[in-house]
Amino acid sequence: MTILVTGGAGYIGRHVIRALTARGDAVAVVDLPELADRVETPFLGLDLAAPDAAAAVAAFAQSQGADAIVHLAARKRVDESVVRPEWYRSQNVGGLTNVLVAARGAGIERIVFSSTAAVYASSDRPVTEDDRLAPANPYGETKLEGERLVTEFAEAAHARSASLRYFNVAGADHPSLAEREAHNLIPLVVRKLVVGEAPVIFGDDYPTSDGTCVRDYIHVADLADAHLVALDALGDGPAHRVYNVGTGEGASVREVIERLARISGVDTVPQVEPRRPGDPAIVVADPSRIDSELGWHAQRTLDDILVSAWNARG
Repeated sequence: MTILVTGGAGYIGRHVIRALTARGDAVAVVDLPELADRVETPFLGLDLAAPDAAAAVAAFAQSQGADAIVHLAARKRVDESVVRPEWYRSQNVGGLTNVLVAARGAGIERIVFSSTAAVYASSDRPVTEDDRLAPANPYGETKLEGERLVTEFAEAAHARSASLRYFNVAGADHPSLAEREAHNLIPLVVRKLVVGEAPVIFGDDYPTSDGTCVRDYIHVADLADAHLVALDALGDGPAHRVYNVGTGEGASVREVIERLARISGVDTVPQVEPRRPGDPAIVVADPSRIDSELGWHAQRTLDDILVSAWNARG
């Protein structure tokens, strides 16, 4: 099987490629031109939101004999989406639209779409795939619209697709695959501890046990495995499936910082700053659907994530 991975040169993408190639699949990557040296697969460098992207991706997919697409390419910073909502829409929704047009042109009928837990409203209990969808920020809105587009494509093109709603992805399967663009909590804290600065907590007045946001952290290697399981299941069943990819357990921002401090041996006192716009208080997965239907469940704990992130510091 040959899998076209958009965004394959990124943090999650390289873990997905590692998992695919380990089991013998061929991989081709579409990503920004400046990221070409991050992967060793056939590579097409372009901005997926560009006007001519659909034709270029279709031609590349056909030249590689692609059987399926894993669409990871997206802008993903919540704070940035609040400031630049129109750009996020053009990038995330526009880029996906071009990929779907390319899939139809290349005759590709299997797609796994990278979605997010940011499509959910904040909840004091683990959320199921059937819970209320109420994104708190433009990033989440673009991903929810993406799910709708993928669903419509699958139904119209008689294809099969799945949307994976990632919870908070972190850790590394190998130091060379670590997340270097520190915009998420765990890599941000690691970077602060390495240079001897205080980690930052954005808001300690949320309605949670310690006042800081609670999230479900999933190891990136477990997430990569979920993509393979979802791909393999697309041969039958409904046109479109939606799955939470998380552990079902939440940890607060303060707890994550304290546990990383213990693991690293670095004493620190977090600096508290005001809330950021667009951050819900609690988002934790109920992952029972992907377990019962596909037999996938997370293998790694939060401590596994934190240890791997600290060991991969560069």
